[in-house]
Amino acid sequence: MIDTSDFRNGLSIVQDNDIFTIVEFQHVKPGKGGAFVRTRLKNARTGATIEKTFRAGEKMEQARIDRKPMQYLYQQDSEYYLMNTETYDQISVSESLIGAPVKYLKDGMEVTIVECDGTVIGVEVPFFVELEVAETDPGVRGDTASGGSKPAVLETSAVIQVPFFVDVGDRVKVDTRTDTYLERAK
Repeated sequence: MIDTSDFRNGLSIVQDNDIFTIVEFQHVKPGKGGAFVRTRLKNARTGATIEKTFRAGEKMEQARIDRKPMQYLYQQDSEYYLMNTETYDQISVSESLIGAPVKYLKDGMEVTIVECDGTVIGVEVPFFVELEVAETDPGVRGDTASGGSKPAVLETSAVIQVPFFVDVGDRVKVDTRTDTYLERAK
């Protein structure tokens, strides 16, 4: 059991029979009345964010979450198959557990599974990936980095906006959290 004085960003707690991760929190001591803690919590299963207020000193259960690296193998229908690189055990997870970053998965990519009590509750894709541009409009002489952007289809079928100078065959670095182009990869 932990209380509100143990709160820190990234801590996982059990609340209303669900697992939440603390995104941010703030201790508040009003001039009148008791102190309290305002928090923003992210549901580990659904990804939804809620705001909740706790009384100072309130006790709750800390969730035991394990993170394990795994390798993405392939997709069949809406199931994604992952392999533990140490034991070679394979598991399948649904597309909903991976969420929006599923469009960046590439064969052989290392991902992290999030487990609670032996049940997979989520899959984390790396924040930054390097992918090849499979399709985009050709660049025109005079296009610069500050001149705007155009859509590009990556090798995993994800579509992002890239600067005009990026051509088919270029490798680009992408932020999977925001779906944004960062730079050309070497």
